[in-house]
Amino acid sequence: MAYSRVAERRFYLLFILLIFGAVLLGFSRTFFLRAWFPEWVELHAPKEPFFLLHGTIVAAWFVVLIAQSSLITAGRVDLHRRLGTLSMGLAAAVLVFGVAAAVIAARRPTGFVDVSTPPQVFLAIPLLGLLQYAVFVTLAYLKRGNAQTHKRLMLLASLSILSAAIIRWPVELIYAPSPMPGFGYYDLVALGYLLPLAGWDLTTLKRIHPVTLYGGLLLIAMVPLIGLISQSNAWLAFASWVIGA
Repeated sequence: MAYSRVAERRFYLLFILLIFGAVLLGFSRTFFLRAWFPEWVELHAPKEPFFLLHGTIVAAWFVVLIAQSSLITAGRVDLHRRLGTLSMGLAAAVLVFGVAAAVIAARRPTGFVDVSTPPQVFLAIPLLGLLQYAVFVTLAYLKRGNAQTHKRLMLLASLSILSAAIIRWPVELIYAPSPMPGFGYYDLVALGYLLPLAGWDLTTLKRIHPVTLYGGLLLIAMVPLIGLISQSNAWLAFASWVIGA
């Protein structure tokens, strides 16, 4: 390959840190720094203690992902592989606790915090987002012997749940109406994280890697598709059954 492995490993580590930075910014007031924002927590954070556990598990996923990339950067492939088992266990926990959190929120009399959309409709966003996450993580595990495919799938798995953090950024533009039908500004920002990955592919491979291309297209297509699904009679019937409405 024309590029050095050191440069590649540094790129992926920096990219993961950039993703985690988005998570820190989004959940700083309601989770990471909640002790410093008591008024914000009172108005905008879930009241159920379960969500603190849910947040801890998701944060742990990103921390382990950083650790995994750091081990590769340091040349400790052996420890990276050992920690892989923990990564998959955390991925399963993210999925299980994420689904539980979505259902708990949807079953509240007031629905999801700071969301005016009916809970039966909005429930499609977290549940189908977690479905994408599960698909990417499963494929990453199955392709763990192919480093180039594996690492891209792990990044796409993280990007599939990133909009939950970005919509909570303390930036007014995030909440403004988007010029693209079917996409919020938070969706556009989350999908914008595909650009550095595509740029890296074009710089190093002279083409976009198939995982980046097709996985990225899936992430893009799923945004309006989830919107359509959430309005369908079949989804509303399913969501009402899940919520018990």
